[in-house]
Amino acid sequence: ATGVIMFILVLVLCELFGMRTMQYIFQNIFQVGIVALLILFQPELRSALEKMGAGSIKGIMNISDKNGETMLLAIRETVIAVGELAASKTGALIVFERNTKLGEIAATGTVIDAQTGSFLLRNIFFNKAPLHDGAVLISKGRIHSAGCLLPLSNQNDINRDLGTRHRAALGLSESCDAVVIVVSEETGIVSVAVDGELRRGYNPDTLRAELTSLLIHTSDNQKVRRRRSPSSKNSGKEERESED
Repeated sequence: ATGVIMFILVLVLCELFGMRTMQYIFQNIFQVGIVALLILFQPELRSALEKMGAGSIKGIMNISDKNGETMLLAIRETVIAVGELAASKTGALIVFERNTKLGEIAATGTVIDAQTGSFLLRNIFFNKAPLHDGAVLISKGRIHSAGCLLPLSNQNDINRDLGTRHRAALGLSESCDAVVIVVSEETGIVSVAVDGELRRGYNPDTLRAELTSLLIHTSDNQKVRRRRSPSSKNSGKEERESED
């Protein structure tokens, strides 16, 4: 930034003192420099444009699924699966798509298009399963594809104890608004990557709360809670069962 400011000051001085030759040279260098900056910062510019585009369509998921029931089911089943995967120290990588569409990521895997279920997730990440090394992509509350490849983070200050799954989770969260869950194969620790930040040490209760906060619109949460309020014996029973 300092170099660009100095360059502009030189151009202004050349204009003030009538240094036409120098002004011509610096103007041409400036034009080439703009193109070079666009090429150099292409990934960052692309990420910014993707997030801007995603913001303009914010809320589409909530329009198509007003009560958030599909996503609530996906969260519940994912939390169950992650808890069992963590207990057995089975590595896992689960991506929840939000506003930014992840068609390019989905194209690297195998399309499944199934309702999200804990049994299916555990089978996908079974260490002898053909798709266990990649990521599962959940879109609109359904398992869209599995065995997906994610971009690795280029951060230099990442803990060296963290493996490829954690770098992949961070890498995707740096370029879009996806929420990525990681289960460590070495320790069984559950982490969540969002907005380029890795948060670690989740248990089933905190993971459920985090996913609900990140994936379901606040107004939808309120609607679901009101509809499930224990106004009768049956509704109270349904609420207890949903918490199990």
